[in-house]
Amino acid sequence: MSNMILFKSASVASTRSKELEVCDVLVKEGRVESVAVNLEKKDGAKVIHAEGKVLLPGLFDLHVHFREPGQTSKENIFTGSEAAINGGVTGVVAMPNTAPAIDSGGLVRSVMDIAKRNARIPVYTTGCITKERKGIEMTPIAGMKSAGAVMLTDDGSPVSNPQLLRRAMEYAREFDLPLASHCETMELSGQGAMNEGRVSYQMGIPGIPAISEEICIARDIQIAEYTGAHLHIQHVTTARGMEIIRRAKNDGVHVTCEVAPHHLIFNEEHIIDYDTHFKMNPPLRTREDNERLVAGLIEGVFDVIATDHAPHTDFEKRQQDFASAPFGITGLETALPSLFHYFIKPGIFGWDLLVERYASQPRSILKFDEVAVAEGSVADLVLFDPAGATTFSREFMRSKASNTPFLDQTLDGSVDMVLSHGDILLERDAD
Repeated sequence: MSNMILFKSASVASTRSKELEVCDVLVKEGRVESVAVNLEKKDGAKVIHAEGKVLLPGLFDLHVHFREPGQTSKENIFTGSEAAINGGVTGVVAMPNTAPAIDSGGLVRSVMDIAKRNARIPVYTTGCITKERKGIEMTPIAGMKSAGAVMLTDDGSPVSNPQLLRRAMEYAREFDLPLASHCETMELSGQGAMNEGRVSYQMGIPGIPAISEEICIARDIQIAEYTGAHLHIQHVTTARGMEIIRRAKNDGVHVTCEVAPHHLIFNEEHIIDYDTHFKMNPPLRTREDNERLVAGLIEGVFDVIATDHAPHTDFEKRQQDFASAPFGITGLETALPSLFHYFIKPGIFGWDLLVERYASQPRSILKFDEVAVAEGSVADLVLFDPAGATTFSREFMRSKASNTPFLDQTLDGSVDMVLSHGDILLERDAD
């Protein structure tokens, strides 16, 4: 691979401006060396003619499931990270609800070792809050932190015992780790499989009420305020839950939160013919929730866009009825094109917001160095073609799984090139 790449006339996206800035960008030895108009070609540089294309920082996904160890029929670190690259994502944080659960320093170290061998991008891991995610006994947080865990979570399950959660937050605070909450009140969720309301009643499917999420959000925020811990609330789906978080932020509580693209785009009315590709937890809510979550993202209530990439086998998703099929959809490969198609192209929000919420802030939450299309930055870059299109066929996708509502759909926009530390990991159209 060339150690020098010159992007000519790229439209650069950044958090600094709502407008795209057309200029040349020179990448040399893994870093952005120059950003200017009419840069001269240097000997040995690979020239990319980027007229009309958007050059943005590599995206960073704070919430993915790669299923390794133990569930590699669904996904593994190699296939998950290749799916990330295919979608313009150059760093991810994997959840610990594997088999066995990642609940010790040794398991954290094992996953990190696999990632270093098998992934072409940085793959970080979380560690469980409680042993085996059972909500009974706290994990050895010090050992997981020293092995490389970047966050604590029992994702997929809430920590129902408030005293245990309080102690875990106190330890997380002392070890400077964010604690991420999957907010759900299990006694209210019961055997629910979709949002509780008019559509669930019509379909005859047990529902998960919005208050299941909202009560847990309020409780966890109060414990975080009491302990002074950094609480990160995962995959928020309800407008009322978002309002609870907004008030807490205004009161000075150290809370951050994320929203998934599918909770911005889809709602319960999209569930037709019991299609399990629309089954996820937390579930798709209402059209009003969609609208208000988008408004909250634009306003800044949401710190982060994260996909909750949740792969499952075709058998699990397609051969079972809606109530029995597992929760979760894939998202790494569809996120950037879908956000462009539904929000950026129609002018609902701009590239600056996407860069802020899906590249800058996720890294900032973990205290990682910023990645930007700016001189001196690490050259993690994505070249996106707004005039292109992407069809999410089984052949296109690099994930082992294809449980997405976008399967065989075509969206506007195309990820044409991905760089990590200056190395070209994906080049859709050779120049």
